[in-house]
Amino acid sequence: MRLADDEKAMLDGAEGPAVAAAMDLLVRYGEALGAERLCNVRNVAGTMTQPTPAKAKLVREYGWHKAFAVINLDSDGDFEIPHMRVPTCQLQHGFGEDALGVTPYPAELVRIQQDAEAFYGPRGVNILATCTPYQVGNLPVRGEHCAWMESSAVVYANSVLGARTNCEGTASTGAASLTGKIPCWGNHLDENRLGTHLIEAAVPVDSFRDWGMFGYFVGEVVQENRPVVTGTLGHPDLTDLKHFGAATASSGGVELYHIPGITPEAPTLEAAFGGAVPSEKIVYGERERRHVYETLNNQGESTDVDFVLLGCPHASLDQIAKVAHLLEGRRLNPGTELWIMAPRALRTMADRSGYTEIIERAGGRVLTDSCPAMSRVAPEGTRVFATDSAKQAHYLPAILGIEAWFGTLEECVDAAVTGVWRGEL
Repeated sequence: MRLADDEKAMLDGAEGPAVAAAMDLLVRYGEALGAERLCNVRNVAGTMTQPTPAKAKLVREYGWHKAFAVINLDSDGDFEIPHMRVPTCQLQHGFGEDALGVTPYPAELVRIQQDAEAFYGPRGVNILATCTPYQVGNLPVRGEHCAWMESSAVVYANSVLGARTNCEGTASTGAASLTGKIPCWGNHLDENRLGTHLIEAAVPVDSFRDWGMFGYFVGEVVQENRPVVTGTLGHPDLTDLKHFGAATASSGGVELYHIPGITPEAPTLEAAFGGAVPSEKIVYGERERRHVYETLNNQGESTDVDFVLLGCPHASLDQIAKVAHLLEGRRLNPGTELWIMAPRALRTMADRSGYTEIIERAGGRVLTDSCPAMSRVAPEGTRVFATDSAKQAHYLPAILGIEAWFGTLEECVDAAVTGVWRGEL
């Protein structure tokens, strides 16, 4: 790779051994990718505070500086970690104190995470603790180069915001946070942001459930390519678009999609493809819609629901408000738990708006910082869960070995109140 003068200086140790190790990692990473240069980033979203057994062992034996060097910089060096060079946020991690006594998440991991926050916060890591940092203050602008992790966050940043990031990892984001650099390849380059496949919805896509189902179909069809979607689409809001993108990244590996007239880099269909529109299109009709629904619901046999999970990606304030409205004056089935996953900042807003009180009065919980897939925990004894998230219906059965039902928010709340799944297409 061709390095600029400031990059050579960092590599040579002008800004200390931690920054030199970070630059060494980025050079090796860029060369493996075939990148010609690094690009400047001023927005990093990574994972520093997530507790794991390996990290806990490192911290016990060597401390947090060494743990960052090994896990976030791929280095065995012994050096102090300086303040982050560019704005950096922590994505979702393990459950926090509000989950103690509610989830079977170990208290020791909560303590380790608190120690991590105390270490990284003063070093410039904003502890947003959410997979939707764009909902709580980290909102990159169009064209801004970023280094983000988390598939649903990456696809939202690229597609809805028009920022530029690949789906990075723990080490590359750690290095980017200390250097403000990342290999300039993939989604950072203009030519790699044009559409590759034309997908047309021949059935209406205008509800939260249908945006998730459509996204699941699109991801399955295009895999890691860049779909351009048209057809009988309703005007999506923030929650629809994060739900759609998360589904495309779950069934496939989509990091960028275009919706002409909606997403910023596709004012027209022609613009989405760089002037040339494909002669062939893939149609999403009633048969395909039913296939997706059946696929997402083929992991459930018993209709007795133990657990209802909402908020994946993390719920917006509007979503929390809708749950509160549906639960007003009702009580959950004694054998069923309801968890709503949300950013802590939005939980605070829900508290002030009275939504949390309504949900808790009904027997539900608004939990922050994590989710069952990330922390690998569900209520004790869970055998069957229901969700309105195509992403969680895709992942959680494999992660926790439980059955899944997928449906609308209303169907999920009904299951929480009755203990029975009665969803249908």
